[in-house]
Amino acid sequence: MDEFQRSWLLAQLGPDTDPAGLERRFFRLRSARAVALEVLGERRAKLLADPLKVTVDGVVTMDLQENLRGIERQIDGVRRASAPDDPREEGEEKNTLVTSALVPSRRYR
Repeated sequence: MDEFQRSWLLAQLGPDTDPAGLERRFFRLRSARAVALEVLGERRAKLLADPLKVTVDGVVTMDLQENLRGIERQIDGVRRASAPDDPREEGEEKNTLVTSALVPSRRYR
């Protein structure tokens, strides 16, 4: 795994992710996207293994449903994002520039 792949994985999974664990997974899976999806899938499975909502009347309510939705959005984002080790098609530019016009939200006199 090179530095670009490692930094992409840490950006997708958070800086607290164990780099040695990422190295082992990359050695087995050979793809940064596959490593990210496997880690996120494990996090999702861990959330699903426990109750998503626990309520103790009058004391506390704990709701993890938004955490689950967040991980599912993150998985979808990793699937759509370009990974550093994705194969490039012939003639495809390496960098893409996107521009947009900025307009004021209201008119001034």
